[in-house]
Amino acid sequence: MAPAKQRPFRIGDTKVPAGGWTDVMLKISETYTGAPVSLPTRVFHAEEKGPAVFLIAAVHGDEINGIGIIRELFFEPLKLTRGTLICVPVANIFGFESHSRYLPDRRDLNRSFPGNTTGSLALRLAGILFKEVISRCQYGIDLHTATIRRTNFPHIRADFSHPEVRRIAYAFGCEVILDGVGPQGSLRWEAVKSGCSVINFEAGESFKFEPGPIRLGVRGVKNVLRELKMIEGRIVKPAYQTSAKKTTWIRSPAGGILRFHVSPGDVIDEGTHIATCDRLYSNDATPVHSQVGGVVIGMSTLPAVKPGEPVCHIAVPERPLDEIRAEIASAGKTLHRRLKRDLATNMMVEESDTEAG
Repeated sequence: MAPAKQRPFRIGDTKVPAGGWTDVMLKISETYTGAPVSLPTRVFHAEEKGPAVFLIAAVHGDEINGIGIIRELFFEPLKLTRGTLICVPVANIFGFESHSRYLPDRRDLNRSFPGNTTGSLALRLAGILFKEVISRCQYGIDLHTATIRRTNFPHIRADFSHPEVRRIAYAFGCEVILDGVGPQGSLRWEAVKSGCSVINFEAGESFKFEPGPIRLGVRGVKNVLRELKMIEGRIVKPAYQTSAKKTTWIRSPAGGILRFHVSPGDVIDEGTHIATCDRLYSNDATPVHSQVGGVVIGMSTLPAVKPGEPVCHIAVPERPLDEIRAEIASAGKTLHRRLKRDLATNMMVEESDTEAG
């Protein structure tokens, strides 16, 4: 029996024919002069029926690695064997153009879903994205980075209580997957609540196109599409994989200048000397130790701290740390190792001072 053919895909006022891709401009607002403001959107629509998936980047306007990921997929170009892929490279066009995380009224788009058509700018934009993109899909990937002055080692955030969310979370191919529902009003929380299986990819810093996170993001998107039988090819596995329900921010006990002794992606034990806080005008040094063992998934990139400010974000895995270390060691040269090296170049990392530790 021949595969079922797809009908044209409707988005906004545009009908996308099966068998190729079409660029669509989704009107979301107007300028002060009344000119339309639109979101550039590309829809890949295969001839054969299959699932609909969205890729959305820059919900926070300063988190742009996701834009780089989607652009790389455009350059290839992507060839779907079945289903539909909706790509929104810049969801928060206002924040992106003003180099801001937020919308012009300081509202957070990622706390405004599912939105509505008569509320604030944030609610209206969220409402259009939800109606025209999210509600038309069965799966989605929301692409993020760390907030300003921090970096994230690439990881996935997903709600494991939904089997299809868990499925694509593991298929993406990150080492660490955080199991949690996410904040209310976020794109992921509201999409999953409505029946669309969505994961968040977190990688790197804001305001940058970083080669490592972009390379891993492209690989991960392809892995998910392969898992859903939408493109051909083999799923690429990471050096190891583990889930974690708990994360902890390690905070500085003193004010001063940090010297880091761990890098993003490191596997550390409870009590590890992760940083030293030096006084600006003296030799006094305060060690910063981790209260938990786990994987470093986030770090401050700003060396100046006050007491209580964050230093490292640690995911506490559900697998033994020794197992993870053994799998990393046996994997040899991997993207995991390159990412650790590349992300660590953004900060001063040195051997632990045993006297301070």
